[in-house]
Amino acid sequence: MRLLIQRVSKASVTVNNQTISKIGKGLLILVGVGHNDGEAEAVFLSEKAANLRIFEDEAGKTNLSVLDVKGEVIVVSQFTLYANTSKGRRPSFIEA
Repeated sequence: MRLLIQRVSKASVTVNNQTISKIGKGLLILVGVGHNDGEAEAVFLSEKAANLRIFEDEAGKTNLSVLDVKGEVIVVSQFTLYANTSKGRRPSFIEA
């Protein structure tokens, strides 16, 4: 399982010009799931993401988690995180 985590001031998911979901300050997380990934990996990475200290405190240090700042989280499936581009010019998604 692979996560790409981005701090955001706001984020939304739009499909066919319709907003499906939106958040304010928090995390946008793109998730790639591999063939051998299971519930244990999902639990571990969700706890890891929730507790990453990547938000600034009063002193300007990245010392707070999304939980500490009472932020929001939006999660989007992204199979391309498992793209293999080692051969040729066309990515392979066999591992996704």
